[in-house]
Amino acid sequence: MGILQYGSDQYEFDDRLLAHMKLAIVAKLLRHESFLLNWTIPAEKGSGRISLWISRESHLTFRFAGSRPPNINPRWVEALSLKAARTGGMQVISEDEVDAAFAEHRDQGGSGGPLTTQGPS
Repeated sequence: MGILQYGSDQYEFDDRLLAHMKLAIVAKLLRHESFLLNWTIPAEKGSGRISLWISRESHLTFRFAGSRPPNINPRWVEALSLKAARTGGMQVISEDEVDAAFAEHRDQGGSGGPLTTQGPS
């Protein structure tokens, strides 16, 4: 499990998910875009929701447990970025939810094409 450190708080995520989150977050910050980062806490960890305000002033650290970077699914990074463009902010989603995120975006009037999210890996 990897760690997203936000200031003095730490949040655990699977390394693969965290790597995709990092790319989507960094791409937004490189464009000077602030946003909410949201996720649901599973019942086995106490339930609830967390929202963090992410901006260029945020103190973020991405710490990975594994020594090798995972293979990146560009559609997953894209889906996270699509979620971040909404008023509610970026909702952390699993790789299995990527197609549903694109369908939701199209249903709400968005284009079906990629946003070309590029950033450091």
